[in-house]
Amino acid sequence: MKIEIWSDVACPWCYIGKRRFEAALAEFPHRDAVEVQWRSYQLDPSLPEHYDGTELDYLSTRKGMAPEQVSQMFDHVAAQARGEGLDYRFDAVVVANSFTAHRLIHLAAAHGKQDAAKERLLSDHFEHGQDIGSRDYLTGLGGELGLDAGAVAELFTSDKYADDVRQDFAEARALGISGVPFFVIDRKFGLSGAQPSATFSVALEQAWQDAHPLAMVNAGGPGTEDGTEKDGGACGPQGCAV
Repeated sequence: MKIEIWSDVACPWCYIGKRRFEAALAEFPHRDAVEVQWRSYQLDPSLPEHYDGTELDYLSTRKGMAPEQVSQMFDHVAAQARGEGLDYRFDAVVVANSFTAHRLIHLAAAHGKQDAAKERLLSDHFEHGQDIGSRDYLTGLGGELGLDAGAVAELFTSDKYADDVRQDFAEARALGISGVPFFVIDRKFGLSGAQPSATFSVALEQAWQDAHPLAMVNAGGPGTEDGTEKDGGACGPQGCAV
């Protein structure tokens, strides 16, 4: 079973959704048969590489939201994050374009470290005030993830993985995704938003049953050679068959 998750590093609900999904996946009996792939999405592709202002300034000026409304939103989202063991610090968030960070995630995926890269970028952005658009930060993170220094440096001297990121954007549009996080299971089931873990659990089970339907080997079959019925004895709500 394959699960693709469209997400932006600069999306606070995406980190919360990641935690809730992980909690459901940890309890899923078939979790070892599940492949998770992170897909790129940008909430604001027009952001400059570095924005001169706070997260509150950005949302209130570029998104037209009242500062009081933004502050209330921060409080609500931070409370939800705390419920998942996350410590959001919106006052320290560095507003930056996430495109190169998405390219780093694709590089990490090529070396089997996609989830680790996604986790660090989300945590560093929302909990530790790191600049996800900074070459120095991304280079250091690449080193901590064990990625080849030359391959990381290439992100800043070429457009390596840029087409892969844009392809993720295009697939999101084709699927009708207009917000993140968005979870797609086997390209048949979709879940929008940071749903409760219980909702993810139901979706995982439903998708698994859809892909692995139970086949009755004796349904409607003929009797045995001695004339007895093939069906074994069974009990139900109305009692037991004799």
